Amino acid sequence: MMEKAYVIAVVGATGAVGTQMIKMLEERNFPIAELRLLSSKRSAGKKLLYKGEEIEVKEATPEMFTGVDIALFSAGGNVSKELAPEAVKKGAIVIDNTSAFRMDPNVPLVVPEVNEADIAKHKGIIANPNCSTIQMVVALEPIRKAYGLEKVVVSTYQAVSGAGNDAIEEMRTQAKAVLEGESVEANILPVKSAEKHYQIAFNAIPQIDTFEENGFTFEEMKMINETKKIMHLPELHVAATCVRLPIETGHSESVYIETKEAINAEDVKRLLTEAEGVVVQDNPSEQEYPMPIFAVGKNEVFVGRIRNDLNNENGLHLWVVSDNLLKGAAWNSVQIAERLVKLGLI
Repeated sequence: MMEKAYVIAVVGATGAVGTQMIKMLEERNFPIAELRLLSSKRSAGKKLLYKGEEIEVKEATPEMFTGVDIALFSAGGNVSKELAPEAVKKGAIVIDNTSAFRMDPNVPLVVPEVNEADIAKHKGIIANPNCSTIQMVVALEPIRKAYGLEKVVVSTYQAVSGAGNDAIEEMRTQAKAVLEGESVEANILPVKSAEKHYQIAFNAIPQIDTFEENGFTFEEMKMINETKKIMHLPELHVAATCVRLPIETGHSESVYIETKEAINAEDVKRLLTEAEGVVVQDNPSEQEYPMPIFAVGKNEVFVGRIRNDLNNENGLHLWVVSDNLLKGAAWNSVQIAERLVKLGLI
């Protein structure tokens, strides 16, 4: 029997994540009858390659979703709020990579390794979580199943690609200027809309997104709230500090957890070695541990530095690294699309 093929739209096709979505669809040989590449009016007319064929990027308008089966969105929250409901009206299932619908109680927030069953609850839109949340919950879910989970404290070391292609370009320009003894311009980070901007080259910025009234940033609150929703643990204690580093791609996280039962680091290593989507890199005697340069271009979440806390038998420390553009965005989105097909939900 011939495999069914689908009409797929990628919204934000020319962006950092959109281009990775196209690559991922090609790599996974997703059954596509037609691929529609959509963007803002500014980027419309560009041509992108898919399986050796040039496809012209069209402006994203409601009419472009007629006949679409699955629409992958990564063009910013405002675009998603405006166009995702229009795509659903036209019969598409939307997989949205922005924060627009993540905390909507009627929209499942999905990481397939953690809560695949939630996909079936969709009413037209499935939300893709924040990149830093995704890699953390993939690492924590096997531990939660075995030991229970009481508390999560995470500090992130996030790559500039999470802020888009312009941020990458600015980092490169700044680094060159510093090395050549020239003055440095900053116009994008920590937040493009902010009054102040700081140099990211040779620096660390302890702000990702805007500050909330409680002193946490929006990025930190995304990690806190999304973790609770994905893991179905509304009472879980979660705290986050999110920092931008001058790394192009690959987010790293230092994670401290407290479990309901006493936990053993060696048992956790074995547990994570068998877990879906996880690669354990943990051999301190040989200086083997996850780093962004090893994770770039790979779909898995890499975990190392797994060690018991020195004062709490229920405490454990981990170091978690992943490609923020792939598992943190494009791959997780395409993975959800694959599960829709596998589960017979489309």
